[in-house]
Amino acid sequence: MTSVKFLSKCESLYGFEIKGHSSSDCDDVEGKIVCSAVSSAAYMTANTITEIIGDKCDITVDDALMRIKVIAPTEKTITVLEGLKLHLTELSKQYSKRIRIYTEV
Repeated sequence: MTSVKFLSKCESLYGFEIKGHSSSDCDDVEGKIVCSAVSSAAYMTANTITEIIGDKCDITVDDALMRIKVIAPTEKTITVLEGLKLHLTELSKQYSKRIRIYTEV
């Protein structure tokens, strides 16, 4: 299962952490599709924040892990993070056994 933790302070998002895989084994086609959708959305979010908006972040990427903490999030970055949260929340409604979403305050 993929676990998505959104980081929030004073009711504003400032980052996220995605851990795990949505697929159970090499033959799990649906899981691979879900994992790809989550990864694609996460990378697009990270690239938008760092390369387009230009906010500074602490970033960790490893196998089955992506963690991004924005140092001083702008309104644009907060909006992008809210968009990611909405996107992954809707995806989790379709694939509730594959994605878990929560927010850490």
